[in-house]
Amino acid sequence: MRDTATILPLTAESLAFEADGKRLIDRVDLTVGRAERIAFIGPNGAGKTLTLRMLHGLLAPTAGTVRWSRDDGTVAGRKRHAMVFQKPVMLRRTARANVVHALAAAGHGRGEAADRAEAVLRRFGLDRLAARPARLLSGGEQQRLAIARAAALEPELLFLDEPSSALDPGATRQVEEMLGELHAAGVALVFATHDLGQARRIADRIVMFHKGRVVESGRTANVLDRPETAEAKAFVSGELLW
Repeated sequence: MRDTATILPLTAESLAFEADGKRLIDRVDLTVGRAERIAFIGPNGAGKTLTLRMLHGLLAPTAGTVRWSRDDGTVAGRKRHAMVFQKPVMLRRTARANVVHALAAAGHGRGEAADRAEAVLRRFGLDRLAARPARLLSGGEQQRLAIARAAALEPELLFLDEPSSALDPGATRQVEEMLGELHAAGVALVFATHDLGQARRIADRIVMFHKGRVVESGRTANVLDRPETAEAKAFVSGELLW
C-alpha cells in the first residue's frame, strides 16, 4: 500500500440496530486489527450481514459506536475500506469499465483509473475478460471481478458477505486464492460465511452470531473444534438453531 498510515484497529462498542420495533443487533462488541482475518458465522438471520453493513458505514446503528483509528476510515481523503456483496453489483459495461468507474468515483483521474484497472485485472488473471460485458460473466467471474474492483481501491480492510455462497468448488478456490493474495499484501478481511471449511481455511478468528448477538468469539480452531457455548456446539455440529 502506498500510504503507511492506518485506519485500524476498527472498534465497535455496544453496536445495536432496531427496525419496526424489533432489535435485530444487540450489543455487539468487536475489534479488527491490522491484517486480521475474521469470519462471521451463524444461522441465517443471525445478524452477520447487518453487522458488516454497519461496520462499513452503509447502515447507521441505532445505538453504539463504530470507531476507526483515523477519523471515519479515510487516509488523505481516500476511503480505505471496501465491501464485496453476496451478489455482485455489475454495471451495464465491460469488466474493465466496471473497475475504471469505481476508481473514478473514488477520485482517480481518467488516465490513472485506466492504468490501475488494467493492472488489477492482470494481477488476478482477469485481463482476458476485460472487454467482455460484466453482466454476461459467470457467477464466479463476476465475484472475482467484484473483489478485483474492490482491491483496485487499495483498501486496508475488505468486508465480504458470503463471497462464495453460490459458487462451485473451483470458483470458490479461485476466490479464496484472491483473498489469500490480498491478505499477504496486508489487507484485513472480515467476511460472513456458512462454509465452516472456508472459515477454517481463511480465518484467524471466528465470531459467531445468534439472534443478533455474539454468542462466541475466539481463535478459529478453538471455536470450531472446542466450542464453549451451547449455540456454537450445535451450529458446528450441523444442528438447527431457533
